[in-house]
Amino acid sequence: MNVKKAYVYIRELISRDDMKIVIISLILFIIVFSIIQFITDKHRDDAHKTSISFEVFYTLVIIYCTVIIGFGLIYFILSFYELTLVENVKDGNDSILSLLLRSFYFSGVTILTIGYGDITPLGIGRFVALVQALIGYILPTAFVLKLVHLNFEHKKGKS
Repeated sequence: MNVKKAYVYIRELISRDDMKIVIISLILFIIVFSIIQFITDKHRDDAHKTSISFEVFYTLVIIYCTVIIGFGLIYFILSFYELTLVENVKDGNDSILSLLLRSFYFSGVTILTIGYGDITPLGIGRFVALVQALIGYILPTAFVLKLVHLNFEHKKGKS
């Protein structure tokens, strides 16, 4: 299957409104579930109750990757319906893989609040970018609160 046929097939599959809603809902569910699980996860093992828990750190990295990939897929899916991301400096590559990578790149730049300005969201993409940036601000706070909570439980367990 060549790239053009794959692009047409994916576009036809995603262009159905019910499929778009199902896919975006599933992606958002995975993102929200990962964040809630991170915040509410109880570490019962004493080995993980240290002031710096590498398990919590790795979990945070995995959650960031999940959110970047999830929102990247949302931008990618939305781009089949309307112009969602505008690249200010064109690289001349308009393949489906380039669009997917551009969506992941914008997602990463947005959640890490870097904001280079080389890609601009339009339409509903602006709202999605705002939600993603908000998550990018909340996750480090949740990480610190989780470490404080684990440290508190560790000290409480010693006394």
